Amino acid sequence: MKKRILLGLIVLVILIVAVLWWRENRRLDSPVQKVTADAQQIERGRYLVQASDCAACHTASGGAPLAGGYALETPFGKIFGSNLTPAADDGIGRWTADNFYMALTQGVAPGGRHLYPAMPYTSYKGVTRQDSDDMYAYLMTRPAVNQPVPDNEMPFPFNQRMAMIGWNLLFRTADPMPASSQGNSADWQRGKYLTDVLGHCGECHTPRGRLGQMESSDNLQGGTLGRITAPDITPNALAQRGWTPADLSRFLGTGIAAQGSAFDEMHKVVNLSTRFLTPEDNRALVTYLMGDQPPTAVPVKMGEGNDAGRITYLDQCSGCHAADGAGKPHVAVAMQNNATLRQPDGRNLIISVLDGLPAQEFPDGESMQSMPGFAERLNDQQIAELVNYLRVTFAGLPADITPEKVKALRKH
Repeated sequence: MKKRILLGLIVLVILIVAVLWWRENRRLDSPVQKVTADAQQIERGRYLVQASDCAACHTASGGAPLAGGYALETPFGKIFGSNLTPAADDGIGRWTADNFYMALTQGVAPGGRHLYPAMPYTSYKGVTRQDSDDMYAYLMTRPAVNQPVPDNEMPFPFNQRMAMIGWNLLFRTADPMPASSQGNSADWQRGKYLTDVLGHCGECHTPRGRLGQMESSDNLQGGTLGRITAPDITPNALAQRGWTPADLSRFLGTGIAAQGSAFDEMHKVVNLSTRFLTPEDNRALVTYLMGDQPPTAVPVKMGEGNDAGRITYLDQCSGCHAADGAGKPHVAVAMQNNATLRQPDGRNLIISVLDGLPAQEFPDGESMQSMPGFAERLNDQQIAELVNYLRVTFAGLPADITPEKVKALRKH
């Protein structure tokens, strides 16, 4: 009898797994949707898609807009952004507005197929139905691009989408993210929606647990998904690195401010999203990030760095950044009052020195030339001395970067 019960349970488990696997992998064969929308709704949708930064993960380098294929590196493998054009089989052409809203806010695509939280439904859960419908209308009236998306490159068991059922039970909640600043004004409320929901800033700027879940209690206190750390952008942390509301507004609109220029993923965010915000939404976003009563920016305390680091700086860096660290327009950012230099852990500064930075274009004809990497030119001791010189001289931070820390951040 016990053997029969055990056998029955095994068969039941196999059937459940088979059904779940079928739901996750079946091809959608519902009718192709025909969507009509007036010009105003399409324009609202276009704006919301930009504010939500959809193009960043759904447009491959050199690919058609929103046709998918962008590779997102995660600790669990490589995930490719999906095709958001109205292509019948490769895109969302068979999706209804209800399907789109459910995928956006709950992470479940038509037919019961679970999405990985690389698609930030953990933030989009707060998107209003009207905003979702407007976004859907815009996407469904774009040209269809019949371009299949590469298969994700994830090892077992992470390649089994059915596992997301358990992940969602553990971590998906309808509760909004805790406020990262203090306020209650209309701008603050709108800014919270732009930051925590549409802009999903916390997906990069919030620490994550071992299973990839956002640690909501530390909302916007900094996170590391890729090689570059997304810094703490809570009010006191921003003020500690010299940010004022006016400078932050300029940075989000143009990618450049007195505190430096946007680079890595943030450069893409500015170019594809925040620079298109209306002046009102730009103001709201800044209001939420810094609070209705923003803290006063902390002035930088210049110090005197080590001689070895100074010699390396003058030899390798001053040609672009100037001997006094003032920088050069259209060439290199200033070291003085540079927000990256003022990050306490030094990680992003070390990686920038090791890897270099590509040439970057910004709105209004602004640009920055490429910065070479120094991983092959300088050893760990020299880079540690250089970074400590920069931190002490231009940021007033301690000279606590060791050669061992540099070595740990080298690409191997």
